[in-house]
Amino acid sequence: MTSNRPKNVVTIHPYFRMNPGREAECRALLREFVQQTKDEPGCLYYEFTIREDVIFCREGYRGAEGTLAHLANVEAIITRMLAISTLFRLEIHGPGTEIDKLREPLSAMSPEFFVLECGVK
Repeated sequence: MTSNRPKNVVTIHPYFRMNPGREAECRALLREFVQQTKDEPGCLYYEFTIREDVIFCREGYRGAEGTLAHLANVEAIITRMLAISTLFRLEIHGPGTEIDKLREPLSAMSPEFFVLECGVK
């Protein structure tokens, strides 16, 4: 099986819990995140899902460089989101070489890093 997917894909898996009474504001920010992200050259996909008071963002980037460019691009919106929600889980998944490039720059966010072992493309 062949794929057009780059071999260095990094995915971010953040989980936010909306603060009570702030749901409408959180939902509005999701659209701002999408608008800000839509033209990033390193972004492969970017979408939000919601279950009760939990927001999940499913997002993938071309390597550590695409990941870091995205985080810099949405930094102001993340700051606003964290004022009205809690980031209670953050996972970063990808090839070991890409994960190693992210450990130091993302250390302040305390993510859980997962190294790609195997799969189907």
